[in-house]
Amino acid sequence: MEFDRRLSKLSELRASGVNPYPNGWTPEHACGRVAAEHAGASREELEAKEMTVSIAGRVMAQRDFGKASFARIQDRSGALQVYIKKDILGEAAYGLWKKIDMGDIVGVEGRLFRTRTNELTVETRGLRILSKGLHPLPEKWHGLVDVEARYRQRYLDLMVNPEVKEVFLKRSRIIGYIREFLSKREFVEVETPMLQPIAGGAAAKPFKTFHNALGSELYLRIAPELYLKRLIVAGMERVFEINRNFRNEGVSTQHNPEFTMLEFYQAYATYEDLMRLTEEMISGLAKEIHGSTKVNYQGTILEFAAPWRRITVRDAILKYSNADGTIFTDKAEALRFSKTLGLAVPEGLSHGKVIQEIFEKTAEHQFIQPAFVTQYPLEISPLARKNEADPALVDRFELLVMGKEIANAFSELNDPVDQRERFLGQLKERAAGDLEAHEMDEDYVKALEYGMPPAAGEGIGIDRLVMVMTDSPSIRDVILFPLLRR
Repeated sequence: MEFDRRLSKLSELRASGVNPYPNGWTPEHACGRVAAEHAGASREELEAKEMTVSIAGRVMAQRDFGKASFARIQDRSGALQVYIKKDILGEAAYGLWKKIDMGDIVGVEGRLFRTRTNELTVETRGLRILSKGLHPLPEKWHGLVDVEARYRQRYLDLMVNPEVKEVFLKRSRIIGYIREFLSKREFVEVETPMLQPIAGGAAAKPFKTFHNALGSELYLRIAPELYLKRLIVAGMERVFEINRNFRNEGVSTQHNPEFTMLEFYQAYATYEDLMRLTEEMISGLAKEIHGSTKVNYQGTILEFAAPWRRITVRDAILKYSNADGTIFTDKAEALRFSKTLGLAVPEGLSHGKVIQEIFEKTAEHQFIQPAFVTQYPLEISPLARKNEADPALVDRFELLVMGKEIANAFSELNDPVDQRERFLGQLKERAAGDLEAHEMDEDYVKALEYGMPPAAGEGIGIDRLVMVMTDSPSIRDVILFPLLRR
């Protein structure tokens, strides 16, 4: 077995006094940067400079010619070829090289030169093994055949598939851009509790846990919303958080139980202000990542240049179905129409939730290009401000791209009396069997009773946004370690 062969080499190294896992080697150069900086240097220029480099990385390829070898060393920045010759390195050091396998991590010092095929190469004059690998690297580890193994052993996926690593480097750039964008507009980044005594801020099933010392049940948060709005009450008028949420729900190409959310809140703003801010932020992000507001996602060109389409829930349903306008005023008609769509909607569901089910069935998937869908039913928005022209609706939008929700925002409900009544309504829905309905949060209502300025807030799913910006078909492609069945 290959494992046993490598284990034997490990024993031989130790027996000869070589530590196969030493510490203390600090490379002075990065492979990819050396390759980029000297890409245009000729053979004669390199010989004249006598440029010496010190690198470290994983051996990704080897070619043995008896008394000489070539290898490819890869680090975080890229790869560089090295040349190992017995006459130059010496017999003892070359003997060490013979115990190095593909996948081992080594440190190399040497002079830059060009080979007969004109490839930039390090002529090795100093060699040290830094970590002995006991398993061989997979030769071909890409494509749908190995997709499950790739997710389970992401360390190998990143090691041998540069395009996968690039996705996560872009993810880091995306989050960095958002942080800078909001900070420039005087938003303050904060951290709010992951463990919460009440699961609130979203309609979702929570994960439960138990704190032994306090003797109390706690929940992994489903959203940071109610804590962030407490900070608006406190006078922190612009706040944001980029962090994990946890929802005890299904796993799919669009859902992972643990996911990253951006939430931000701005005092003295409306949901319409946030539409404009969102357009500016995401169109700017597209330019940052792609150099254009046009983004190719799974063969579709998405145009993120502002302004984006705006349409109400009502108008979307009427446009994309044969519904009659009476479904918006008559719950019985809404239920009847839902059955014609094949929806199994419980009779006890609120009128607003029936409308939402109809919207998701008939219209949601129609929004391929970025679009703000507005004016959602009151019953499905217990934390949003009522629309003054029609109190059955709220001042809310969802940003849809490729038929999927990317962001959700609304003008915040800051009337404590109304908020208490909404929570009580949610308790009735919980009693009727809706386990995703909000619980009463007395402390949050009390905070509102001290006075919260008019405000608007928004949540953006970072993972889904990264999917769009990196042309990734599954949420698992943009989460380093997605949750999988055992």
